[in-house]
Amino acid sequence: MLKRTRTLMGSLAVAAVMSFVPTLGGAFAETYWQCVPFARLVSGIQIFGDAYTWWQQAIGKYEEGFQPKTGAVLCFKPTQRMRLGHVAVVSEVLTDRIVQITHANWSPIDGGRGKVEKDVTLVDVSPEGNWSQVKVWYDPSRDLGGSTYETYGFIYPDARAKLLASTGLSNAENTAIAMAQSAASQMASAVRPGSGPLQMLNQAADSTDRIAALIAKAARGDNGGN
Repeated sequence: MLKRTRTLMGSLAVAAVMSFVPTLGGAFAETYWQCVPFARLVSGIQIFGDAYTWWQQAIGKYEEGFQPKTGAVLCFKPTQRMRLGHVAVVSEVLTDRIVQITHANWSPIDGGRGKVEKDVTLVDVSPEGNWSQVKVWYDPSRDLGGSTYETYGFIYPDARAKLLASTGLSNAENTAIAMAQSAASQMASAVRPGSGPLQMLNQAADSTDRIAALIAKAARGDNGGN
């Protein structure tokens, strides 16, 4: 049985951002977001610099750990293709192996980067179950991407960060438009010409089966990224 949990304070930032959507026009539709300023805006965590430096910078400033919590920032280690690392905000914890994240500049959407993806799937595939290795939703494939990413862990917002995230959104209008654009793009990709409701449900079921298979594979200790 899947256990769904959500904490109010951790969700306030995204909810506040989305509340601006009905009042805005398309002036900021082409906003380009990097992952760092977006994560800082949504989480309220006041760390600056490249994403891969956040874990070290947080020492002594914020609590860190290896279990997801709503509103926490997950820090990715750099790779050859992602040399500056990556940061993403946990928007909901679904199970002990699956969360939803909201982050920027990950999937190319409509041929471009710098977009925001709201509430997309991230799965822990580490043999130890400590979130040190994850797979992330990749919009072009409409499923988890094929690569496995190593992470440092989670940075948890303190009371001040939560307050900043919920009330200090000076750029919330831009963020709201970016999120709305991403959501519209994902819907357009899902509803393809000739695809009926049954086909769409089958596509969703296939993705769920693949996620479950990944978790089972990790639990057996048979994990290998590509």
